[in-house]
Amino acid sequence: MTEFAIARVDLVLLIPLAAAALLALLPGYRLTARLNVAATFLTFLAALSLLFTAHGAPGTYLLVDDLNVVFIALNTFVGFTTSVFSASYVGHELETGRLTPAHLRFYHAMYQMLMFAMNLALLANNIGLMWVAVEGATLTTVVMVGIYRTHEALEAAWKYFILGSVGIALALFGTILVYVAAQPEIGEGLDAMEWTTLVAHAAKFDPALLNVAFIFLLLGYGTKVGLAPLHAWLPDAHAEGPTPISAVLSGLLLNVALYAVLRFKILMAANVAAVAPGPLMVTMGLVSLIFAAFMLYRRRDIKRLFAYSSIEHMGIITFAFGMGGPLANFAGLLHMTMHSLTKSGIFFAVGHVAQVKGTQRIADIGGLTETHPWLGWSLVAGVVAISGLPPLGIFMSEFLVVSSTFARAPLLAIPLVLGLLIAFGALLLRLNGLAFGEPRGPIQPVKASYGPLFAHLTLVLVAGLYLPPQLVAWFQHVAQLLG
Repeated sequence: MTEFAIARVDLVLLIPLAAAALLALLPGYRLTARLNVAATFLTFLAALSLLFTAHGAPGTYLLVDDLNVVFIALNTFVGFTTSVFSASYVGHELETGRLTPAHLRFYHAMYQMLMFAMNLALLANNIGLMWVAVEGATLTTVVMVGIYRTHEALEAAWKYFILGSVGIALALFGTILVYVAAQPEIGEGLDAMEWTTLVAHAAKFDPALLNVAFIFLLLGYGTKVGLAPLHAWLPDAHAEGPTPISAVLSGLLLNVALYAVLRFKILMAANVAAVAPGPLMVTMGLVSLIFAAFMLYRRRDIKRLFAYSSIEHMGIITFAFGMGGPLANFAGLLHMTMHSLTKSGIFFAVGHVAQVKGTQRIADIGGLTETHPWLGWSLVAGVVAISGLPPLGIFMSEFLVVSSTFARAPLLAIPLVLGLLIAFGALLLRLNGLAFGEPRGPIQPVKASYGPLFAHLTLVLVAGLYLPPQLVAWFQHVAQLLG
């Protein structure tokens, strides 16, 4: 990498790491909330500069290429907007006594450590370092999910920890198998763990070892993606943790785990004798989509509802990347981007809804467009967007996924469209009760932060109406890299 690029990569990692160390030492909430926002904004600017920097040669440990720049730009942007939302959300939780200063002592430090770990996973050129970073992100979010210290929150944190540890152990075993497969060709040491070196020599690796490795990697990292039947931790973590962490989990951490799967998919595709990873990903994607679509009808908690919506959409994205090809990969990248922006925006709205109503039970929430017009209509816009209605961005990405499937595998398009329609019906059914009709539940004052929510919804609307040619060309290039 060029010296300029190296400096920007260092900043993307060093800013959150230094901020975490500083925030761990500072008392109080207001100051640390402002510093948290400032640190995430600076990290976003550093990441944004990578878009306009020549990537150059990869390093031993770090890599900047067209694939991870997509993820790192999205990751740092949503991290910044979520930190702005978090400042108002957690401030209200302190005022109402749901959280105490003691609970929040390391909250902002952990937030920055989470951003550091996710950024490191995305930028790692060493497959072992990427595994360590994903594990670090998992442990950090475990602590944050249990921040309320209630029985339910601690149970959700332990469930997340146990299932996440099983998943990451499977991913570790798969990573070791890739290293073992590389040794005869590359030799021992760090070279056999560099992703760029692995891809260059993958055609000569033992295909049997690669096949077993990818199964473990898909199951391991697939647990983090939230793919069914490995999803059990996700609804509890969303429901019991603070809403800013729900936004980060759905909008960012699931993408980071999927990014790891995509890296190894590229490795598998470079060995013609290895099993094609596409059918495995298509199967897990379809199972997740259809399972989550039916489960949406049974949710009674508003945050669990949108947690299952995340499982649904990660299934769609995994299905698209499993189908492969320029159009499906393009659709997968676009859907991933639109889902991150839309779902985090929905959680911004849901967090404030739970605060003004004093509950997350859907049965106790109603008439939001009458009692809180701005909040209610924002939630309506978010649900309309995530349901895939035009002219919003997810409609375009889902249309591309469906059309590419019809062109290449018409029979697969049937369960795909069926799953989309089932989920669509469930979301509209729940939205009708939440946003319209007779107001239900208490009405509490709340200082809502609408800026991040409106910013996300505006981007999703603009993407549905017009994609800049430069962005289209960039996504097309990345789609070709994914095979």
